[in-house]
Parts: sequence; structure tokens; C-alpha cells
Amino acid sequence: MAASPELVAHCLELFAPLGAVRSRRMFGGQGFYVDELFVALIAYDRLFLKADAVTRPLFEAAGCEPFIYDSGAGKHVSVSYFSAPEDAMESPVLMEPWARHALSAALRARAAKPRAAAPVRKAKPRRGSARTAPTKV
Repeated sequence: MAASPELVAHCLELFAPLGAVRSRRMFGGQGFYVDELFVALIAYDRLFLKADAVTRPLFEAAGCEPFIYDSGAGKHVSVSYFSAPEDAMESPVLMEPWARHALSAALRARAAKPRAAAPVRKAKPRRGSARTAPTKV
């Protein structure tokens, strides 16, 4: 199920107008990040874009199909990714609105996640403070 290098290069070109784009092999496919947000994946030689409750109706209206995989024991799992419209695969100009929908879904997903609490660091005593000052004997 590995993505062809040609398809990966083409998708990187399609996403280029959005900003800093990179890809990474994952789960036998390829994942795409725009400004370090995961926005798309290639699986089964198809590009799937991130969707959410806001963008799902747009993908469905365009005839896009949800990404569904077999998790084993005959169980099929659908996640929040939809195939890219066929015409959008032709050029960066045609892909841009769809890629922006995926990017906005990724931004909403990140904003909805609770932030992890930063670890509390114990303050170090300052030089010359009472804790470090020499004591008279």
C-alpha cells in the first residue's frame, strides 16, 4: 500500500500554495503536513483530506468518499478524511479551496484539544540570596 513517489511529489505540489508542506511515510501510506498540521493522507493510491462536522457536507456534496479501513475481524472504521475531488487533483489552483477546508478542519481539531499542563519547575535560588549567602560562625 506504499504511495508512489510520483503521487507524493504531485500532492506536495498541490499543497504548496498553502505554506510549508512536508510529507512522511506512515502506516504503509503517506501523511501530509501544512505548517506542521496533519491535513491529508495517501492510502490505496488515493489522496484523502481532513474533514470535520463543518466541512463534511462540502465533501459529501462534491461526491467525495470517506476514508474507511479494515481494523481486523471484519470491522470497518471510518475516520474524518474524505477523498479529494477528482478535478482538484489536476492543479494547485483547483486543489487550493479543498486543501484550505482540510487545513481549517485541522486548526479546529487542534483548538479543541485541551492543552497539556506545563510541568512546574522549582525555582533556583538567585546568587546572593539568603539561601546561598554564607553564614557567619
